[in-house]
Amino acid sequence: MFHIFKKKQSEQATTTKIPQHIAFICDGNRRWAEQRGLPPLMGHKAGVSNFEDLVDWFIKRGVSTISFFVFSTENWSRTKEEVDFLMDLFYSEMKKNMENAIKKNLRYRIVGSRKELPKKLADICDKLEEASAENTGGTVVFALNYGGQDEIVRAVNAAIENGQQIDKETFETFMDTGDLLPIDLVVRTSNEHRISNFLLWKLAYAELLFIPEHWPELVKSEKLWQHVLDEYTKRDRRFGGGKKKNYLGDKK
Repeated sequence: MFHIFKKKQSEQATTTKIPQHIAFICDGNRRWAEQRGLPPLMGHKAGVSNFEDLVDWFIKRGVSTISFFVFSTENWSRTKEEVDFLMDLFYSEMKKNMENAIKKNLRYRIVGSRKELPKKLADICDKLEEASAENTGGTVVFALNYGGQDEIVRAVNAAIENGQQIDKETFETFMDTGDLLPIDLVVRTSNEHRISNFLLWKLAYAELLFIPEHWPELVKSEKLWQHVLDEYTKRDRRFGGGKKKNYLGDKK
């Protein structure tokens, strides 16, 4: 389980090396509920509780972009009851985020294909992005109906339709995630050790952190949030060249 670090190490995490983009793979909602004798769907509801506090905490400590993998292109294979519950839950959360966008000056990005989403959910995703596009207080990203391979294939097709030869930088302009910072740290909960097709392009040089706690436990625990930053400060990032550097990404 989670190891509590000494106070001196925690203080260092908030004053030295801070990841500019943290991406969370939010795993274990159903297992969390089942372990407590609750209906599995209640795990999803617990997974969005305290979400605003988590975002506020990391942004106040210097993280500029936070991404959450909330629904993959493979998750449609779950039961209709669970998928319908999740679509309604996402819609309710997006409505709350419309308020946060104004109140907290946050920019929201929803990446993934919207063609398969219920119309009201797709519409509010559009409105949320439009309403928050100029906000500068931090960026919150939801990967919704998202698959890393699917994003790359869609970007290739868009580039072909555009009819021009492209380099890496130009190719990114066709991607859902093209305007986002490279990921510095990926955190996956529930003791799973996989990437699961998440933001493949952006995590090319990301540090990986796997923790045993389920997502509903992490979303409520400031000790775990601090643990995430503490772990990052101990990593030496080399980017294939053999030399350490404190990479913060290229802001666009």
